[in-house]
Order: sequence, then structure tokens, then C-alpha cells
Amino acid sequence: MRTPLLAGTAVLATLGLAACSSGSGSGGSDDGTIVWDMWSGSQSDTDALNETLEIVKKENPDVDVRLQTAPWNDYFTKLTTNMSSGNLACITSMNGQRLSTYADAFEPLTDADLETAGLSKDDFAPGALDIMTYDGKLLGVPYDVATMLVYYNKDLIEAAGAPEPAIGWSFDDFEATAKGATTDANAGFAVGLGEFQWMALPIAQSGKQPVDESGALALTDPDFVAASQWYSGLVTDQKVALPAASASDTGWGENQYSGGNAAMAVDGTWNAVTYLGNDAGFEAGMVDLPTGENGSTSLVLGSGYGIAKGCEDKETALKVLGSLVGKDAQDAMATSGRSYPARAESQPLYFESLDESVRDDVKAAFDAAFADVEGQRSTKNWDQVNTALQPNLVSVYNGQAEMTDVLDQTQQQFGQ
Repeated sequence: MRTPLLAGTAVLATLGLAACSSGSGSGGSDDGTIVWDMWSGSQSDTDALNETLEIVKKENPDVDVRLQTAPWNDYFTKLTTNMSSGNLACITSMNGQRLSTYADAFEPLTDADLETAGLSKDDFAPGALDIMTYDGKLLGVPYDVATMLVYYNKDLIEAAGAPEPAIGWSFDDFEATAKGATTDANAGFAVGLGEFQWMALPIAQSGKQPVDESGALALTDPDFVAASQWYSGLVTDQKVALPAASASDTGWGENQYSGGNAAMAVDGTWNAVTYLGNDAGFEAGMVDLPTGENGSTSLVLGSGYGIAKGCEDKETALKVLGSLVGKDAQDAMATSGRSYPARAESQPLYFESLDESVRDDVKAAFDAAFADVEGQRSTKNWDQVNTALQPNLVSVYNGQAEMTDVLDQTQQQFGQ
């Protein structure tokens, strides 16, 4: 799963958390430099980050700001190591889906802190601040927002004579399209292995997150279990999706879709531009998640920046933070089409960056998908939960294990 730069849940190509520390191990640098640690998956990503850095420097001419990047695969290992040594960069980037695991790294932000940064909570789109909030504390500010969509191959669906997905559709409609688009040559749907690539539809159908409102793991909630069984049954019972090849193919469903082998797949809004310009050459469409008896629960996802605990010059770091998510930086990100900005006034520019032929359709899908999102709940060991689940999903899709058993075993292992 690879996406345009800064895409919320997934392009995350990591953060090298080396160092903005003095001999005391705090988060500020002894030479007055404010270090910004961010992930980057390619040279083009780094070039875009440097463009943002120039905006930050222009707005803070008296501050020495230094960008550090590293690939995503190393990110959490380095973050864990640097948390242990107190060697975090003053401005540390964080994926909201993993914030709970690393919450102790960040300084909670008050309204006064936001004011110092030149920011207001009203600057951000509804629900955006949930991305960087954990245990009732605002631990940073988001730079992008994302949610999950159903992407579909218009060419395959038309050729099969299946009903085309439409905004506001139901789970019955989803099944009709999946069945109608399944042929000897192509699957009607591609199941996912990634965290929300597979969980999104069970959450939407059940109206339940796998973590309850108290913050406890709830993989065995009866409604979530039933919806998860339905989801795996798309492979084993309804035969509208193929089993995943292996646990190492973490982007199985997305790759099946982008390769033109499946008519539909679930993925984040961060991949909209990628799918519209897919290498397979098919015409891509996108809609919100279907609605069931319990409505359609969708989560707001994304990434942001926080101030590391122990940062020696918090006031200056806050000013840099304010520029990173300020109007000029967010406008530049939106105009490039790299990601959907968290700042509300910048969001229209994202759609203006798209080709006129798809602009209205993408905006309609985004508007529907973000209409009633709720913040993701997660546990301190959420990363471990998903790491344990992923290989077992392959066994479920292959008929070698039952979804109920996998969820129960994972709940017993991590639900304490």
C-alpha cells in the first residue's frame, strides 16, 4: 500500500528519531536548533517536505529548523529506542492510529499552547483533532485527515453488468455488486489484511469499534464478531473474493484492485489520487462505506505533529508547529494533491488540484465519507493486536481457521 506523500494512514514511511537532544537527554538541542522528524518514502517525498520546511523558515526567520527523515519501516523501532533514552526531536511526527502506543512521548497541548502556535481548534475540520487525542488529552495537531472508502473498477463492473456503487448505498447493494462483478476472470471484491482495510466494513456494519468506549479491547463484542464473520464469508461462503496469498503480502486487497483483478476494495482516502491514475489503466470510482441496520460507522484517521516531552525550547517549537500546519503549508499540501489537509479552509484546494473530469465525483465521495466520522479508539498494545491478527486472517480466508476463534484468541492474549 503506497500513497501520495503525507497520506494519513499509510504512506508513512518513517521517522528517524535521532536527535534533538542535549547531553541531558531532553528534547531540545543545545545549539538552539529545532529538529523536525518526519517519515519519507522517496526523494519526491523529501523534496515536498523541504518545500514545507522553506515555508516554516520563511515564517520563522530567526529559528534554525532542521528536517530529519527516515523510512517508515524503521520508524517505530527508532521511536521506541529514543523514547527510552529521552532523545526525541522537539517536533515529532506521529500516525494517529498508533498514538496510543507512544502517547507518553508527547507533551499535552493546552489552549494557551495552541495560541502560542498561532492556532485555534476552530482551524481544523470537524473530528480532525481526535486524530491526535488520547485519553482525553490533545497530544499534537493533525496535518491531514483520512477515512476509508470503497474503490471500484468501473470498467469491470460495466462489463459484468453489475450494479455500479452509489453514494448512500446499503450492504445489500454492496453484496449485489460483489456478486454481479464476480466472474471466472475477476473477483467482485478484494479482502484486506491491513488494519482498517479489513476492519472498516465490519465496523461500518456493526456500528462497533473493536475497542469500547472505556478503552478496553472489544474484539469479542457479538456485533463486531458477527460483522467480521460476514466479512471473511465474502471469501469462504459467498465466493466473491479470493483468499490472500500470504501474510507477507500486507497490501493484498489493494494490489488486487489496483492491478485490475478485483472490482472493489476498501482503502483510505489517501490513495484516491493513486487509484485515479492507476497503472492498469481502468476507470476508477469511489464511494462511502455502505450502510447497514446500525447505520454506517466510519472513523477519522490521519497523522500529525506533537511536541516531545522535555523539549528545551517549547515556545519556539510551538511556533514552528504552528507554521507546519499553518495556512500556507496546508494550502501548498492541498494544491499539490499530496494529501487531504486537516485545516478546514485548505480542503477545497485539494479538489481543485484534481482533473476536472473527476473533481465533482471525488468531492461527493469525500463529503459523504467524512459526514459523520468518529475518532478511532485504541489500546496501548494496539500495534501488537494488529500484528497478531494479520497472519491469522490469511488462515481465516483460506478456510483453515474460524474468524470467531481468531478474535477470541487475540482478545484473550491482549485484552487484559
